[in-house]
Amino acid sequence: MRNASGMPGGLVIAAPASGSGKTTLTLGLLAAYRAQGLDVRAFKNGPDYIDPAFHAAASGRPSFNLDSWAMDARHMAGLVSTARDAELIIAEGSMGLFDGVASPGACSNGASADMAAMMGWPVVLVLDVSGQAQSAAAVAKGFATFRPDVRLAGVILNRVASPRHEALARVGMEQAGIEVLGSLPRQTDVTLPERHLGLVQAGEHEHLQATLSALAAFIGSHVRLERLRQLASGAVSCGPLPFIAPPGQRIALAQDRAFSFMYPHLLEQWRQAGAEILPFSPLADEVPAPSADLCWLPGGYPELHAGVLANAGHFQQGLRHFARTRPVHGECGGYMVMGETLTDADGVTHRMAGLLGLQTSFAKRRMHLGYRLATLSGPMAGREAGQRLRGHEFHYATITAQPDEPLAHVVDANGAAVPETGSRRENATGTFFHFIADAT
Repeated sequence: MRNASGMPGGLVIAAPASGSGKTTLTLGLLAAYRAQGLDVRAFKNGPDYIDPAFHAAASGRPSFNLDSWAMDARHMAGLVSTARDAELIIAEGSMGLFDGVASPGACSNGASADMAAMMGWPVVLVLDVSGQAQSAAAVAKGFATFRPDVRLAGVILNRVASPRHEALARVGMEQAGIEVLGSLPRQTDVTLPERHLGLVQAGEHEHLQATLSALAAFIGSHVRLERLRQLASGAVSCGPLPFIAPPGQRIALAQDRAFSFMYPHLLEQWRQAGAEILPFSPLADEVPAPSADLCWLPGGYPELHAGVLANAGHFQQGLRHFARTRPVHGECGGYMVMGETLTDADGVTHRMAGLLGLQTSFAKRRMHLGYRLATLSGPMAGREAGQRLRGHEFHYATITAQPDEPLAHVVDANGAAVPETGSRRENATGTFFHFIADAT
């Protein structure tokens, strides 16, 4: 169903909490609808750079992040406009439906409910009903009435133990006036492996297409696919994709298993702005393209490949040569590789590129997580001193030395200063946060 502006209908797959089954359901729906021949597009609420790659594998189309803390409403609507020609939109929520930060950012606090309200997409609530039956309806009823601007389309029962268990849960939903759109029995034969930052990356999953096919069959057998399509709707009128200035015209971009945490919307908007992306693989001991005017090292899992990167002499020498005349910027994992040393979880210290004096360690893991608002103290690739950037930080590395000039004054979503200021030295800059959008 399309709205008056010609946009396809959408649904938000949400839950009361993390671990309820949102990603499994989302991937199964995308793969099932794709198998039916539908052009289905996916979006992901919040600053997640792993799930969109799985969405893309399941749907065959790019998946973009929508983030009401980091993006203004025009930016979010412009990204949704990229799905104008699709037949259905499936947007995966993050954490619990109403979970966000305490203080609003660009246009709200990052909750999945904000995305649903802004886009007019009804919510399908995934309920883990293990350990309860009729009581699950009270949870669903609360979610249905908590915010008047968020409409609950219905629920999908997950981890159902038996037909009797399902029947009891359905009785509760019927009493609460909530439609049951599917019931998923407990199953352990179709799973996706996880790592400390979430799922193991899509590119590392050897049997991903087989897993997605199995998920499509599983979801298709237990979810009312046609009814979900009938419930999909949306009231938003989407304008053009907004401009985000690329950091350079020809961008040498590190891309392999150690450098893969790049928000898809940035690459799309950089290309739309006329930039050319020139990928290379540090793990394959490749160097940035000599014709590039900038090198960008995204985040990823350098700690899992520290030995290989330390021995990639051609890459390290080429990166240092590149940085003598042109900007090099690293985010999180890329920032760590630009530093002097990286100590892995076993306590082994590996020599990195040495463009910056940063030293980091995974020997004593400590989680760093949250939104970041940075005001640049000096220039970085494509941005001038004084500009403000919105981003997100998520890593387990500890800084043991950070001797260079700080790149920015960085605060969290509540305005409290954080010590991970980033670094700058000559043409080299780096941050622990991943850039999402410019702040106005």
